[in-house]
Amino acid sequence: MAMDNLRRYRTPGLCEAVPRISVLIPARNEEANIGAAAAAVLASRGVDLELVVLDDGSTDATAEILASIGDSRLRVAQGGVLPAGWSGKQHACAALARLARYELLVFVDADVRLAPDALSRMAGYMARHDVALASGFPRQITRSWSETLLLPLIHFLLLGYLPLARMQVSASPGFGAGCGQLMIARAAAYARVGGHGAIRASLHDGLTLPRAFRRAGLMTGLFDATGFATCRMYTNASEVWEGLTKNATEGMAKPLALPIWTWILGGGAVLPLILLQVAPSPAAANVGAASASASITSVDPSRERHSTPAQPSHLISMTDLL
Repeated sequence: MAMDNLRRYRTPGLCEAVPRISVLIPARNEEANIGAAAAAVLASRGVDLELVVLDDGSTDATAEILASIGDSRLRVAQGGVLPAGWSGKQHACAALARLARYELLVFVDADVRLAPDALSRMAGYMARHDVALASGFPRQITRSWSETLLLPLIHFLLLGYLPLARMQVSASPGFGAGCGQLMIARAAAYARVGGHGAIRASLHDGLTLPRAFRRAGLMTGLFDATGFATCRMYTNASEVWEGLTKNATEGMAKPLALPIWTWILGGGAVLPLILLQVAPSPAAANVGAASASASITSVDPSRERHSTPAQPSHLISMTDLL
């Protein structure tokens, strides 16, 4: 399955037309990211775009950085009071979608950096596939040991356990998957589903938004975004732990799913490594067999009839095994 997934999980080609795209970024205390994120979007080629950023109650320099960007394609909105029953990101994305003017909506996190051809490629995917929502997994930038150890598991799980062949022909919500860092949706389909309002309490839109589309009978897709998008999701071990455990509560770590995934991942990924450590190497096994054979053939039958010398340990073990 993994080999078939690799064949299907491809980088989209450029869009042949010039698509109109609303790029939507929710931002709360993103002074370290928002300037570079906005600059990357505004450097896009081959698209007609607007960039809408929602400053969701930032207390740092996010607003000042946005105000210093002199580009008429950028609009900045202010977030309101978070209603009961909503998570912050879903409320911000829902507000951004209401402000969007174009037919393609791209939701992108502030820590994602898009290449100049990224938006055209994402629009190209939508033009070539009959899907209402699609998502790409950016290349994850890792520097600390915890990031390097755990974040590659995102692609390992995606390509090793999600049958993309079934996903591409079935609208079952069980095949819904995506990355909340980078999503593209058709505005009309988004409105039909109820947008982020359909997952208002969720903390893991990468999983729950595609499933909401599929429950409405709409297809979703996946593409490889590692060639045109990067993300430094976390910067230290505590952030990695907090982020992964938050996302897992709506995915693999649900009470019903956790034992199943533990068994699958343990048997498929961990057990082979343990067996490799405890199993004798082929070279050692060959040496042992050759030594045993030499010892057996060197026994003098006449001495064996008149004496009972102590037997070599390897002969005793071989006899015991017979």
